[in-house]
Amino acid sequence: MKKKINLLISLSILGLIALSIIQGYLINNTYKLKKEAFITETRQSISKIDDFSPALDSLSDIWQDNFLNTIADYKASTATKSDILEGLQSIIDSINETYRVEYQKELVKKNIPYGIKFHKKIRTIILQDSVKNDTIFNFDKTPKSIVLGDPISDEDAIGVSSTLWSTDHTSNRVINGEDKEITFYLVFLTQDKMDIAGWKKIVFKQMVGLLLLSLLIFAVVIGLLYYSIKSLITQKKIADIKTDFVNNITHELKTPLATLTLATKMLKKEEVKQQPQLVDNTVNTIERQNKRLQKLIDQVLNNSLGYNEIQLLKEKVEIKPYINTVLDDFLLSVKNEDVTINRTFEGSHTTIDLDKFYVTTALLNILENAVKYASDHIIIDCMVDSNHELNISIKDNGIGISDKDKKQVFEKFFRVGNKEIHNVKGLGLGLYYTNQIIKAHDGKITVVSKEGHGSTFTLTIPFNQ
Repeated sequence: MKKKINLLISLSILGLIALSIIQGYLINNTYKLKKEAFITETRQSISKIDDFSPALDSLSDIWQDNFLNTIADYKASTATKSDILEGLQSIIDSINETYRVEYQKELVKKNIPYGIKFHKKIRTIILQDSVKNDTIFNFDKTPKSIVLGDPISDEDAIGVSSTLWSTDHTSNRVINGEDKEITFYLVFLTQDKMDIAGWKKIVFKQMVGLLLLSLLIFAVVIGLLYYSIKSLITQKKIADIKTDFVNNITHELKTPLATLTLATKMLKKEEVKQQPQLVDNTVNTIERQNKRLQKLIDQVLNNSLGYNEIQLLKEKVEIKPYINTVLDDFLLSVKNEDVTINRTFEGSHTTIDLDKFYVTTALLNILENAVKYASDHIIIDCMVDSNHELNISIKDNGIGISDKDKKQVFEKFFRVGNKEIHNVKGLGLGLYYTNQIIKAHDGKITVVSKEGHGSTFTLTIPFNQ
């Protein structure tokens, strides 16, 4: 059964891990789709700004007209390629701040999130000719960057579009004293890019509902899994306790029942009936075994009471004489055992209110357990601590209790050690009942133990109950 539960737990954990991976994968895909949708929507919105903004359009006309004039000078051999690029950079620098301000205004007009950066980067400038094309500028072959708009790092840049601008242009120039017409065909390629400040936060906000729902579902699944496994383990534990109790009570009942069976058979014999002394002895045996059976039944009924069901009849008790009486009576009951008890008493309080019958039962349960589990030397230490409580410490040198068993030692029907071995008599009710008695006095009981090194039980009872 234990192997099956461990297998079930392992499979459940693997299933939970698989579910986590699948859920993470789906959330990641959703995040990517949300990101792409947001970027696409923003890209479509800002790609139309240039076409429908008179202010931006007029600024574009300024630098384009200036640039075309410079190209005409180049064709007339009165300017170099460097002059073209320097002139282009100069005119762009002169209008750039105005361009940025106007662009942001257009973003606000169209309710596009303010804070988007945008720029046009010049990629290629080519003068086409029927004989040979003349490349004025190629971004891929030079580190020089000519940008109209906001500065954007390559890491943050998101592509918007590429614009191919081509035009036939004719200008008049005076060459060698003659007025000549300059005609050329220009190809101008720009790349538009944007940077959306805080776009990750925007996408995350759009996914908050989904993330919260996913976390809630995940938490519910974990909770149900935990509850199911815990319930299964609890049910197994209860089943084990019931099985152990049945085994123990069966073992305890076998001896008196066997004796009663033998005694009744003897009473049926004629030769026994003719011997009054033998009949009396047999009847006495039946009476003793009957009392033993009754005691076992009473132990199950009475020792199963919870602390809130115990009716206390408190009286003022002299601590030292009372403890000594309990210990002396216990020593008489185990006079056939080689057991010694050392006692110490500390504290100014001499009396306490408690139920003598129940506290005596609690003390005897612990003392009897010590002897049952191989202890021959017991140390009793009674003291009043700073919290105004009576502490009765019972230390033995028996077999001790394992860390695993210590967690269950005060549970009903639990017995320390191998449950299949019944050489130590008992039903597993003594320490449970002791704990309930001390709780009924508003106290507590603790145990410190190490396997093979004995145990120390401490009963704490407050004076002001």
